[in-house]
Amino acid sequence: MITLRKANERGHADHGWLDSYFSFSFAEYHDPQHMEFSSLRVINEDVVQPGKGFGTHGHRDMEIITYILAGALEHKDSMGNGSVIRPGDVQRMSAGRGVQHSEFNPSQSELVHLLQIWIVPNVRGIEPEYEETHFDAASKRGRLRLIASSEGRDGSVTIHQDASVYAAMLDGAERASHALAPGRKAYVHVARGSVTVNGNALGAGDALKANGEPEIVLEYGDNAEILLFDLP
Repeated sequence: MITLRKANERGHADHGWLDSYFSFSFAEYHDPQHMEFSSLRVINEDVVQPGKGFGTHGHRDMEIITYILAGALEHKDSMGNGSVIRPGDVQRMSAGRGVQHSEFNPSQSELVHLLQIWIVPNVRGIEPEYEETHFDAASKRGRLRLIASSEGRDGSVTIHQDASVYAAMLDGAERASHALAPGRKAYVHVARGSVTVNGNALGAGDALKANGEPEIVLEYGDNAEILLFDLP
């Protein structure tokens, strides 16, 4: 079964310094029909104004993945990590038994555009962890590149859940497919551009939920950047 989630159906909050779209219920946006999908709990599309950001705040027992689309984001946390991540960088923070962090746009002139993703872990109360890896555009061009997995396969960041996250960049005749094992689900989020997924035309911000499908096929991309989640 395939279900579409169109971009204009998402929750939205504009705080001036932060413009956010919520694929699932988050903060002041609550929709009982869109709480989560399998272990995928949050996909927030955020645009942060220059010099602004999220002050120090806490998380626990959540796998948090940050995917940068444009600009730069400065991260600091209570584990002692500090870095600036840019397009192609994937940051993973396992909040575990508790972590404090802040995220700011260090530029005084450029916006930062990002996706923040939360995956519910299959373990609780672990020591917090931090990791970041760069995946250049060539590694995602015309193919699904694994960027997060439970075992850190193929150089991906390691998450504490039986889930795999892939990124792809498709244009023109490029095509990519992903087989789903029996009982697995898939969630496809279009970060930018447009693409056809299993015969369904999707644009930026659109998503597709697949349950009981044997395969996900991505084709007819127009400057598309896509995330695919293989979920239990």
